[in-house]
Amino acid sequence: MLSRYLFLLMYLLLAACSTPQSEFGVYQQSDGTIGVHAPKTAKESEAQEAALAECKKQGKRTVTILESRKTVNDRFPLTYIYLCR
Repeated sequence: MLSRYLFLLMYLLLAACSTPQSEFGVYQQSDGTIGVHAPKTAKESEAQEAALAECKKQGKRTVTILESRKTVNDRFPLTYIYLCR
């Protein structure tokens, strides 16, 4: 029973440390791929989660990264491109 509470506490602490979804710019491109503009503090795995959430809206279950590149935008210095599957 104690281990469940510890697991829940660890999960909440890790979730509190992640970048909020509202700080990502997620968009669908004309070719069907998903673009994610990520803030400086974001990890690639967090950008992937944002893309996956968009893909799930389309009924897709997974994402594959196609490209990552740096931008000149101070707010979103990284852009990731994902393919929904």
